Amino acid sequence: MMNQLWPRSTIVAGRNHTVALKSDGTVLAVGDNNCGQCNVNDWRDIVSVAVGNVHKANNTGKAHTVGLKADGTVIAVGWNNQGQCNVTDWHDIVAVTAGWRYTIGLRSDGTALAVGRKNEGQCDVKDWNNIVMISSGDWHTIGLKTEGTVVAAGNNGAGQCDINDWHDIVSVATGYLHTVGLKADGTVVTTGRKSEGQCAVDGWRDIIAVAAGSYHTIGLKSDGSVVATGSDKYSQCNVTDWRNVVAISGGCTHTVGLKKDGSMIAVGNNEYGQCNVSSWNLYDSLI
Repeated sequence: MMNQLWPRSTIVAGRNHTVALKSDGTVLAVGDNNCGQCNVNDWRDIVSVAVGNVHKANNTGKAHTVGLKADGTVIAVGWNNQGQCNVTDWHDIVAVTAGWRYTIGLRSDGTALAVGRKNEGQCDVKDWNNIVMISSGDWHTIGLKTEGTVVAAGNNGAGQCDINDWHDIVSVATGYLHTVGLKADGTVVTTGRKSEGQCAVDGWRDIIAVAAGSYHTIGLKSDGSVVATGSDKYSQCNVTDWRNVVAISGGCTHTVGLKKDGSMIAVGNNEYGQCNVSSWNLYDSLI
């Protein structure tokens, strides 16, 4: 049986903004702030961050940002038209994730709760149990269970929820219409939309972490190098020269990485300044 993961995100990339957690519990944000999604300057005692916005490139940039506090409570800023930021009464939360107009929280007992848009069934998580990790795409939610199997809720139009036969999974990631699973042996499985090459991971080996953008997939190798596949329209897959990386995240059309020394790197679309992270240092927050 898998140990409880409850992984906590230090860096997250959205459609047009990037958020990072510093080792002192404060948060940095850069990029589009049209809905106040970057208004995190006064956040304190944060242990994990998440961003929720539409991954589809031709849609709006409205977004929200979620922070998990050390005491198990949650805060959120940004677009709240469907109540996706209504998390002030949450308690005993150990992980958070966010999708298009909704937010999911994982409790310490392995159950989940949700607020926001429910139209596609992405918030139908109340019956989940023994969950150790959660991830949200645009309209679907993925949960990793203690035994290494996976559950899914929400839109399955591209097969992104076809995960019933997955096993030995140790981590999951979600893109716009695809889902990625990291296996215990360092290989990667995918399901969902494949047309941009985002599911072409058959040759990947020695992977220790996975991330998904809208139409691309990123893998972190044990030697600190990074691989990527899928849409490269904005050079978001140009990571072959990255070294000493300890964390990765994929946005709609950009990719960010955290290096061992606490510095950050980014490639891809920078229309809103979402890649302007070279001056940041998170002070080895993952070490």
